[in-house]
Amino acid sequence: MIALGLEGSANKLGVGVILHPPKGGPAQILANVRHTFVSPPGEGFLPKDTAKHHRTWVVSLVRQALTEAGVTLDDVDCLCYTKGPGMGAPLQSVAVAARMLSLLWDKELVGVNHCVGHIEMGREITGAQNPVVLYVSGGNTQVIAYASQRYRIFGEALDIAVGNCLDRFARTLNISNDPAPGYNIEQLAKRGKHLLDLPYTVKGMDCSFSGILASIDVLAARLQQGQTRWEDEVTGEPVTREDLCFSLQETVFAMLVEITERAMAHVGSNQVLIVGGVGCNERLQEMMGMMANGRAGSVYATDERFCIDNGIMIAHAGLLVYQTGLTTPLEYSTCTQRFRTDEVVVKWRA
Repeated sequence: MIALGLEGSANKLGVGVILHPPKGGPAQILANVRHTFVSPPGEGFLPKDTAKHHRTWVVSLVRQALTEAGVTLDDVDCLCYTKGPGMGAPLQSVAVAARMLSLLWDKELVGVNHCVGHIEMGREITGAQNPVVLYVSGGNTQVIAYASQRYRIFGEALDIAVGNCLDRFARTLNISNDPAPGYNIEQLAKRGKHLLDLPYTVKGMDCSFSGILASIDVLAARLQQGQTRWEDEVTGEPVTREDLCFSLQETVFAMLVEITERAMAHVGSNQVLIVGGVGCNERLQEMMGMMANGRAGSVYATDERFCIDNGIMIAHAGLLVYQTGLTTPLEYSTCTQRFRTDEVVVKWRA
C-alpha cells in the first residue's frame, strides 16, 4: 500500500510518500520533501503568514513528491493529513488541501495525530521496540510509554514547550531563524564554557520552562546593556551569549533526562526514543545516552529528515491507521489545535 502525507502544523510544510510492502517488512520511503517558512531574526512566525506560505507551496511540493516517488495517482491508496495538534491557520490550510486532493483524485482521507506520527516514524526508522518516548518540539514536551493500545503520557510541560523556550530565547538574542532558531542556539552553546545558575523546575513527572526563560532573559538584558564587564565568579572570564545558550541547554536538558529516567524505572524499560524537532540536538542525545548507559540501556534518535516535522511521518502513521480499516469521512476531515497523544486508539499495536 502507498500513502501520501501532508504535514503543516507549524512553520514547516512537508509532503511524503511511503510504501508498506504487502508481505510486511520495513516501510519504503519514496519521497520526503519539505519547505520552511523562515521569519526575520528576532521574530516568531505568525499563524496567518505561515498559513499563506503553506497555501503557496503545497501544490508544487505534492507534484515534487509524486515525481520523486515515481508513482502515479492510481498507485496511491490514501491521503493522510495532520489533524492536530498545532497552529490553527496552518492546520486549516493543509486540511483544505487534503480535502481538495481527496475530491479531485477520489481517494480516502486519514486524519493523523501529529505526535503519534512522530512516534511511529521514530519506531520505524530506529527499530526501537517498546521504548519510553521523549517527544520534544516547539509545541510539545511529553514523556510517553505505550500500554493497552494508547500512548500514555507520564509527564509533560506545564506551560511552554522546551522548543518554544529555546526559540523564544533565540528571539531575545536576535539570532537568525534560518535554518531554525533552536539549531542556532545549539551551535552557540557548543562554544559556551561557563554554567550559570538558572531555575530547575521539575514537579513530579512534569516540567516548567517559563520561569527559566524569564530568568535567562534577565541575564541576556544584563549582558546586552554592557555597562560594566560581567565576569564569571569562578574563572573571572567574561560571560558571553554563548555561555547563556550553554547554560539554558544544560539546565532544560537535565530536567528532561530526569523525568525520562523516572519513566524508564516506572515501566521497566531500557530503551529511550527521542522524537520531535528538539530531538535533533546532539547535546540532548549525548546527555540522554549517558543516563541510559548507566541503566544498561540504549537511546534511539533520528536525524533532521525525521525529527523535524515532515510529511513522511504523517503518511506512515496514516497508512497504519488505514490498514486497520479506519478512514476519515470528508464531513469529519477537520483539524484541531488540541489533540492529545493519549486520545488516539492505537489499533495497529497489540
